[in-house]
Amino acid sequence: MIKCIPLLFVFLCAFELSAQTDYRKIVNASDLHYATPVGRSEDGMPTGNGRMGSLVWTIPSALKFQLNRVDVFGNNSSSHNFFERHTDYCNGTGTVSIDFGTAVFTNTGFSQHLDAYDATVQVKGGGVDASILTSAVSDVMSVSVKDNRKIKLPVQVVLSSLRKPDMRRGNHRALSKAYVQGDYIVLTQQFTEDQYYCASAVAIQADAHAKAVQDEQGVVRLLLRGSARNRVLIATAASFDSTEDIAAKAIQILKQARTISNETLLREHRAWWHQFWKRSYIQCSSANGDADFIQQHYQYYLYVMASSSRGSYPTKFNGMLWTTGGDERKWGGLYWGANQSCLYNALFATNHTDLLQPMFNMYSNAYRSYELAAEQQWGSKGVFIPEVTGFDPTPPLPEDIAAEMRELYLCKKKWEDRSQHFIDYSYTLLPFISRWNWKKDEGWKNGIWHTGDKGGGAFGHTTHIFSRGAKIAYQYWMQFEYTQDTAFLKQFAYPMLKGVAEFYRNFPNFRQEEDGLFHIRHVNDNESIWNGHNTVEEISSMRGIFPVAIRAAMILKIDQGLQREWKNVLEHLSPLPLNEAGNAWVGSLPPVQQGNAGRRPDGNTMPVWFFDLCTLQNPDPATLRIARNTYHNYYPQGIGKDSKVFVLSKLPVAGITLGLKEATEYLIPAQLRTAEIIPLRNRMDLREGAQTTSVQRLGRAAEALQLALCQSLPPAPGEDPVIRVFPAWPEQWKASFKLAARSGFLVSSSFANGQVEFVEAEAMANAVLKLDNPWKGRRVAIYIGKQLIRESIDDLIVFSATKGSLLKFVPVH
Repeated sequence: MIKCIPLLFVFLCAFELSAQTDYRKIVNASDLHYATPVGRSEDGMPTGNGRMGSLVWTIPSALKFQLNRVDVFGNNSSSHNFFERHTDYCNGTGTVSIDFGTAVFTNTGFSQHLDAYDATVQVKGGGVDASILTSAVSDVMSVSVKDNRKIKLPVQVVLSSLRKPDMRRGNHRALSKAYVQGDYIVLTQQFTEDQYYCASAVAIQADAHAKAVQDEQGVVRLLLRGSARNRVLIATAASFDSTEDIAAKAIQILKQARTISNETLLREHRAWWHQFWKRSYIQCSSANGDADFIQQHYQYYLYVMASSSRGSYPTKFNGMLWTTGGDERKWGGLYWGANQSCLYNALFATNHTDLLQPMFNMYSNAYRSYELAAEQQWGSKGVFIPEVTGFDPTPPLPEDIAAEMRELYLCKKKWEDRSQHFIDYSYTLLPFISRWNWKKDEGWKNGIWHTGDKGGGAFGHTTHIFSRGAKIAYQYWMQFEYTQDTAFLKQFAYPMLKGVAEFYRNFPNFRQEEDGLFHIRHVNDNESIWNGHNTVEEISSMRGIFPVAIRAAMILKIDQGLQREWKNVLEHLSPLPLNEAGNAWVGSLPPVQQGNAGRRPDGNTMPVWFFDLCTLQNPDPATLRIARNTYHNYYPQGIGKDSKVFVLSKLPVAGITLGLKEATEYLIPAQLRTAEIIPLRNRMDLREGAQTTSVQRLGRAAEALQLALCQSLPPAPGEDPVIRVFPAWPEQWKASFKLAARSGFLVSSSFANGQVEFVEAEAMANAVLKLDNPWKGRRVAIYIGKQLIRESIDDLIVFSATKGSLLKFVPVH
């Protein structure tokens, strides 16, 4: 009995810690507060529901918005009209201005506040208060205005197009039409080219006392009579179906919203967001404020992703839903896998699988086209997922073009011997698409567009990157690990894993050579090494994807023959490339056509780390020694307060994966305060150029923070993950969290005074928990609910749990 009293006391303390989570306080720490109007539109505050969204900013007389959607694209991947880089466009639907007739938003008496917990924006100034939300449950924005001015001037709601009514580029056509329909003002867009069609609509209505008008210049307005209160409802819609009446679709959304009071709309909206925030959290603090600063950005990152990644397509790295100057932006309408990973990698541990679904949908929907691309472009089997892709499937190639492409890209035919037919066919195709990325813009001369190559023949920055497919497939595997959803594994994840494994195994330039090992030649190492040999990206990818494909096949009890083939490849696969001293990994073995083969692995991708080849659970001391040597080469003077981290860098993630507490303490804040570019007032940045407002660096920092608090990494790819809490946490910082783990558990824990206080794990499926004992050398009490089950002194605690059971681990004092 004497023994049980401290056990019970510790357990009750742990229960109190886990039960007293103030989600509003945690999330509201990430709010935005402006005491003066923004000086540029890109500093506006984001509001969105994952499908539509806008920044909210002001000019002296008006509230400003640009309504954007994730499912609006001016063209698809087959276009022959955007052969000049950065000219293709997407996402924009129209701009809205609510003008109060005089300067109300000035430096005097101004405030603008984003409440992240409620997902609302409040703007006050000059006797006018506005409350803005983008409904979490329907595609409508509500702007509620209180006009407390003594003299109430008429208010105008102006809806404007992003371009002239009829714009053409070759046979690409963009039609915009603004008009009045009853009490509504409407703006539609239609984009057509060959068989491609996409349309969008914006429709606006006010609650009362409004007149819809159109002037001689075609501008449409709602005129609101002077009134103490007004509500403006703005709906958007989009479609790829040319038979659908897109304006009617948007108006119907408005009609439904009009039947709901603003109080009810706000209540439903808040309910969704409050449930969202309860699914996970991170709370941390430190004496110098750096941990608090990190938490602030982490919760804000989650707010931005939930506001922009719940639609039919992933939010884009270059602008997301936050462009404000039209729908053109640097890098256009395509997706770069490396950049997208900055946004999406940190979402797995947040317990918000719905935010990942747009990414999985885009790749799964294009699966058949990736099969054809593997065959046509590379003469291989399986699937080829390019680094740079459109939102749509990879276009098929004419057979004669495909045959010549294989000869050229596999280095069987000299580049200078390519046919005029191949040159002519590629001339007008999108130059950022990976298969055409050897193209170089040479500009307009005498009214003719000139293009050449980048000096590498068939090689360009992204032409010969195969590791993206492996990384996408590995993300599918991770989704299975987090959810333990065998239906997802069977229907979506395993086809990707099998497809990528088979692509590598059958790739013509992947062969067993005289040394008895499989080598891969004529491939890139990310964007900087071209035409390399056994590049670290591709060897890491194969060392990650083959064992995971084998494990998935074993779980599903299928493809025994392929399992044997894959095991044979693994057993005879070349090792990761090493420097001459043999103590650190490098980018490639020689020869290479362009780039430095002996450089460090790309700090923005860190492939050895991504594929779990050097985790703290790895039992091979030699591998961990090489990993630490390699990492040291990035910071030869050590990590400290002056260490610099750029926007896309995975160096904080890699250092924390190795258990380096200084990576948490110094590199995460350094990434958020990045030396590369000055962050905007809204914590986002324009790292990629004009109109590219994004949270890439926040996503990278979020992933690093999660790993510093809770790692659930396997000893090697395809093996069982082991949970480690606070593996790289500074001893002087405090923290508590609730995060998802790759073994199918929702893990909570807290850290104070240099000690882990408790660990709690809720089983999200029938699963086996493997916990690295955070109190080594001490007995650990294990509870299910409030019932003591047993004690353990093992360094690795293993426990089988049924779905829904709540495990608690506390040290015995």
